[in-house]
Amino acid sequence: MKYTLAFDVYGTLINTSGIFNSLEKMTGNKAKSVMDTWRNKQLEYSFRRGLMNKFVDFSVCTKDALEFSCKTFKVNLSDAQKEELLNEYKVLPAFADVNNGLHTLKKDGHKIYAFSNGSVHAVSNLLINAQLMHLFDGVVSVEDVKVFKPSPLVYEHFNKKTNSTKETSWLISGNPFDIIGAASYGLKTAWLKRSSETIFDPWDIKPTTIINTITQLPINLK
Repeated sequence: MKYTLAFDVYGTLINTSGIFNSLEKMTGNKAKSVMDTWRNKQLEYSFRRGLMNKFVDFSVCTKDALEFSCKTFKVNLSDAQKEELLNEYKVLPAFADVNNGLHTLKKDGHKIYAFSNGSVHAVSNLLINAQLMHLFDGVVSVEDVKVFKPSPLVYEHFNKKTNSTKETSWLISGNPFDIIGAASYGLKTAWLKRSSETIFDPWDIKPTTIINTITQLPINLK
């Protein structure tokens, strides 16, 4: 069976840890703590804005989260350094397995979409920089409905935008909150567990399948 595949971008296709080297040069041994807090706060701010009905571009959540991280760890970065980090976030690298995995799925005849909290412009530029854009049938962003994942409105929007159904769609993500949101809405889900240390939230909602690389996905689609 041919499916419509919704690939989360940040943390799934694109490695948000790619910012580490630059952070280490600027913050020394605080780099890992700053990086992890930056990412966690970025997501938290999107959740909070969703609940408040105060939508902004995802880049605003990214910028505000960096500011919070700097203040938390008493890192005095200049405006130029912060701008450098935010610009680097726009050109982060893809994980090593992504190209081959997407090629196989494309060859198998599945429809492939990037599906993100980020804007179409930001996501498209990321994928172009990573030389992946040609593998996608399109980019679907939450900016059209002005609410962030894991709102059910976002997953419904994906189905409408791609002319697909719950029964024929999969959400592939490395983020447990995204998997739970999509599964709650009714999509099939593949949790991309890139690290053995990553913990799935102990809810009563489970992914349809668990994979460690995108290259494992073709044999898990059912």
